[in-house]
Amino acid sequence: MMTSTVPGPDIAAAERITGSVRTRVDAVLAEFLAAKETGAPDQCLPPVVAAVRESLSGGKRLRPVFCHCGWLAGGGDPDAPPIARAGAALELFHSFTLIHDDIMDASDLRRGRPAMHRRLAELYRERVDRTAAERFGVNAAILVGDLCLVWSDELLHAAGFPPARLAEARPVLDTMRTEVMAGQYLDLERPGDDEWLSRAWRTIGLKTAGYTVERPLQVGATLAGADPAVLRSCTAYGRPLGEAFQLRDDLLGVFGDPGRTGKPVLDDLREGKPTVLMALTWERAARRDRDTLRDLHGDPHLDEAGGAVLRDIIRSTGADASVERLLRTRAEQAIAALFIAPVPPDVRQVLTDLAELVCSREH
Repeated sequence: MMTSTVPGPDIAAAERITGSVRTRVDAVLAEFLAAKETGAPDQCLPPVVAAVRESLSGGKRLRPVFCHCGWLAGGGDPDAPPIARAGAALELFHSFTLIHDDIMDASDLRRGRPAMHRRLAELYRERVDRTAAERFGVNAAILVGDLCLVWSDELLHAAGFPPARLAEARPVLDTMRTEVMAGQYLDLERPGDDEWLSRAWRTIGLKTAGYTVERPLQVGATLAGADPAVLRSCTAYGRPLGEAFQLRDDLLGVFGDPGRTGKPVLDDLREGKPTVLMALTWERAARRDRDTLRDLHGDPHLDEAGGAVLRDIIRSTGADASVERLLRTRAEQAIAALFIAPVPPDVRQVLTDLAELVCSREH
């Protein structure tokens, strides 16, 4: 458990809040997608809407949760319908990023089900050969991801916020989207041996830290009309917690239980994902182990035996323990930032509890 002088985290309370936001956001998404299905301009779209609906089920809804917390921090009404719609818009944007990310990573599964490009390929496989079906699946998934991006904007603009508030929130959203794209671009490149660690931290900062916690908090706070001090607190809390979230994700990507994470445990290793975990492993590895890392990390045909070899090397360097300490330190930084944050006490406590919930997650 993290050490702090604030009251101990009440994970059950944080989970209740998360569940409440998830329920409201899911209701908005269900209504929105139903309208898209019934009002589709062509018969090709209802199956696409159904695929989007299925891909959205089972998500943690962290971005809507932090958007809701930002709204509360800025003095927003917790029961106001527009904030649930803003959260749903963020979730549609998240779906866009996941669909495209799975294509780039050649991932077969997402949340325990076929990734979008695999699902769409299966719909086409009865009509053409396997190669043509897979090509269709990838191309169609790109379009479906783009559609989620467009729908995200549409849903936000029809959420019911005053135009002036939407205009104030727009730069935050634009920054978030640009950061995510830049981080994804960095994630595609294999860095040189001497820049692996610095590149991994840059990628986390762009692709995850702002996008998962900081920017959703700022979007909610801005929509509520929060003053600049609240927005600065969103950064002081959200940036280190977002980094902690990704560090936990990196550990789960190598050591997690696929039954809980919903993704094969070898995906990150097969892709050769340049994470902080693997960068620290490389820096500390003996010469013979570096040769093994070169051979196995990034091998698209890596099997479980090879994965076990890589995990043994990671453990032997202590990189996994170091990443665990790094994520805990960042979570403590986030909680410490709440001590001076100009937010209501109940919001402070919820954010404290969420920090523990995020860092102790197993999926």
